[in-house]
Amino acid sequence: MSLSKTILTSKNLTVGYKNKDVLKELDLNLRKGELTCLLGPNGSGKSTLIRSLAGIQKPLAGEVQIHDKSITEINAKEMAKTLSLVLTDRIAPGNLTVYALVSLGRFPYTSWMGALNDSDKALIQWAMEVTGSLQFADRHIGELSDGERQKVMIARALVQDTEIIVLDEPTAHLDSPNRIEIFHLLQDLTKKTGKTILISTHEIDMAIESCHNMWLVMPDKKVALGLPEELILSGSLEKAFGSEALTFDYLKGKFSKNLEGHDFIIEVIGEPVLVKWTKNAINRIQQHIKSDCQVEVLGTPKDPTWKVSGTDKKFNSLTLLISYLKTT
Repeated sequence: MSLSKTILTSKNLTVGYKNKDVLKELDLNLRKGELTCLLGPNGSGKSTLIRSLAGIQKPLAGEVQIHDKSITEINAKEMAKTLSLVLTDRIAPGNLTVYALVSLGRFPYTSWMGALNDSDKALIQWAMEVTGSLQFADRHIGELSDGERQKVMIARALVQDTEIIVLDEPTAHLDSPNRIEIFHLLQDLTKKTGKTILISTHEIDMAIESCHNMWLVMPDKKVALGLPEELILSGSLEKAFGSEALTFDYLKGKFSKNLEGHDFIIEVIGEPVLVKWTKNAINRIQQHIKSDCQVEVLGTPKDPTWKVSGTDKKFNSLTLLISYLKTT
């Protein structure tokens, strides 16, 4: 099976400020219909790269091309029809309604009076429906939650009807349920619309789960490219985010505290759901464990009992089990 068509590329791109490079010598690519996550620690240069790719910050070296044409040769109006950008900055509320703000996405296509035709209105209706923002179309922006505002900004980007959508930290101000919803929405949009979507984020778990491709900012100011699984297996993800205090668990697929010197093992057996969450609780107190043991979980998730093998100890509460293991 052939790869999707490449839409955007960078060649030997170096970005930063004045004579200070932040990221350097980058050869990047975005492909049609794919969700790409730009992942890196805070302050690693993700936003600087996003602005350079979108043409609003001049690179220190190299170039960005869209369909093999340098973005320096694309005028502002044509660029607005090709790439839409959603930045981290919170929206100034003003007096705009949700519908009015989303409608601004049609600005590159409307006359100088900004009049909307039937086709424009149909596109606005569709964008608000697929993002779940139609239900508050008449509310003012200042009345929305952070999650609702982010949906509105994605709707405006869809209304702009560009081939490429770039979002800088779209989940930065959101709680966990809203972060998950936004990632799933963006993933779904690539499938339904064929649009090319790039998001910068520090949400490691969600990026691994959701994105087709990952751009990973490395300590040497380069960016590693590939499937999330490739970057995990190569050790690049651990190199980018790991530290003396954190290590990447390749079986669990997430970072955890480095517990070097705490090698005692607690084996948990029983019903799978109970085993998973019992292990989750035990992992938090691993540094307190002083000997190996086995815990058997009996019953059901709604009526469990924990039995410590080799002893007469039984507990009807996970809290009591954890307290016992910490003091044994």
